[in-house]
Amino acid sequence: MRRCAVGLLLGAALLACRGEDPNLVFLVGTVERTLVEMVAPGSETIEAIAVERGQRVEAGQTLVRLNSLLAEADLASVEAELARAQAAHTVAEHDHARARQLHRDRVASEQQLERARLALDEAAAAWRAAAARTAAAQKRVADLTLRAPVSGVVDQIPFDPGERVPAGAVLAVLLADGAPWVRVWIPERAVSRVGPGSAASVHVDGLGPLSGRVLDVSREAAYTPHYALTERERVHLVYEARVEIADAPPSLRPGVPAEVRIALPAPAPRP
Repeated sequence: MRRCAVGLLLGAALLACRGEDPNLVFLVGTVERTLVEMVAPGSETIEAIAVERGQRVEAGQTLVRLNSLLAEADLASVEAELARAQAAHTVAEHDHARARQLHRDRVASEQQLERARLALDEAAAAWRAAAARTAAAQKRVADLTLRAPVSGVVDQIPFDPGERVPAGAVLAVLLADGAPWVRVWIPERAVSRVGPGSAASVHVDGLGPLSGRVLDVSREAAYTPHYALTERERVHLVYEARVEIADAPPSLRPGVPAEVRIALPAPAPRP
């Protein structure tokens, strides 16, 4: 009997060490942050890089400038077209006003007035089209200067000044401000007692315990990723979730392994 009691105590200790407490969930995941990728709008040469890796930037700050010679030439061409369309519209307005006066004086016919009205409509349409092309050309020029859409820290700058980059190439990656989170998978046995707002404790090597809370829990189950839970629970269904780290230091980078502990509330009594 004594040997059995000792065995039971050792078994309970091992279960506790392995996180088998039914009211406590141990989860493993990685730290993630919101990444913002800045891509090249077209194939151009990098003229200048205004920031460095690890530098903090504010929203609207210039990051990279691409060569804009061809885009500015196109802009000058459509601006000249817009000026001609404006002049033609002014002349058409004058001709239409004169035709209306002559029609009132019974000098011009109804057909002449209608031709003047159609000419004015055509000139107005050409003016609007030229204005739209000008706005598009102005945007193409502006897009060649990449600015930070959000405040954050520059994480990556894959290219150097002078390189020609293809359209769609990632020119800079920002780690946006805001609390990071840990992506974890909650076992089916605990998902009914965990939801958005549930308190959690996050443990990262080299840092003390960090406070966190569950941001969201997937509605659809999935099979356990091979690295997420213990071997015993690997065959169970799990639910993907994100646990926000409220007091994370700014130096905490994405990709760092983290352990999340969630204390489960007592199950509701059965009626």
